[in-house]
Amino acid sequence: MRQIKITFRVLSFLLAGLLLHYVLPQHDIVQVNQAEPRRTDFGSFNRYFYAQADGGASEMENRDVFYIFTEKRRTFLLGFVPRDSTETMVYRNEDTGWIWPPYFKFDSSNLHGQATAQARKDADDEGGNWAVITHYGWRIPFLSIFPNAIAIDPVDGPDARIIPWFNIFFFISLAAAMVFIRSMWRQFRERSIDPLLDSAGDRVDEVQAGVAERRGRLNRWLDTWRSKENKRQPPE
Repeated sequence: MRQIKITFRVLSFLLAGLLLHYVLPQHDIVQVNQAEPRRTDFGSFNRYFYAQADGGASEMENRDVFYIFTEKRRTFLLGFVPRDSTETMVYRNEDTGWIWPPYFKFDSSNLHGQATAQARKDADDEGGNWAVITHYGWRIPFLSIFPNAIAIDPVDGPDARIIPWFNIFFFISLAAAMVFIRSMWRQFRERSIDPLLDSAGDRVDEVQAGVAERRGRLNRWLDTWRSKENKRQPPE
């Protein structure tokens, strides 16, 4: 039973971690090379990783989706430590609307314009065409799944420092909420559940004691009959 509880907790922790890694905002330092719309067909599985049609448009089996093609600076340790090399990264640019995740994004067309303007910048210009793309989601090539870009902010170069303030405050708030909920649960258990369990345990003890007492009376009554039967039997 203990192993089952440990396995359940580990799986719950992993699922929660994957969910947070998917929906929380991430920041990439990139060079924007191109931004264009493309007609996209959705499969039975990867459609769940796309958002929705732009606000005011109807939902269809396929539709035009904005894509942003970039050269992303490589990182490790979850993006905290940058590397000197780059890799190709493609982002989609879709409205999230009022659905999950709650970014309430309705300006994908404006973001497409910003990406196009960023791509036109020359690398020799001041700051080049380096930018920080804020996004959520994963890039899974064999399933044609792309992260969704939320914002594009020009920066001075590839060495720009990014501090994920939202994620920091989110995890601090999450830890505080978990401590608060745990404290409330312990108080509720001490005040409400434990007395009920103690009362139920006392009732069980009383019932068991009553059953034992009745069983003892029955055994004593049966013993009286056994003794009478033994007396009736003639000696051999």
